[in-house]
Amino acid sequence: MSLPQISEIKDLKNEELHQEILKTKKELFDLRFKKSTRQTFKPHEIKHAKHRLAQLLTIEHQKILNTIFSD
Repeated sequence: MSLPQISEIKDLKNEELHQEILKTKKELFDLRFKKSTRQTFKPHEIKHAKHRLAQLLTIEHQKILNTIFSD
């Protein structure tokens, strides 16, 4: 599995984007919880979740700025 592409995220609507951010934050929390309790998990999934979260937050911020400065 490769890292998620940002082009897939740019097409999301604001509500879908917000839901994806919440889903990714929960997934990252769960992975960190598994790590701290020494449950089995795939370490690269933390990297993928962090990367995905950064992409989602970047696109959200860009959309907010476009809304502000387009007026």
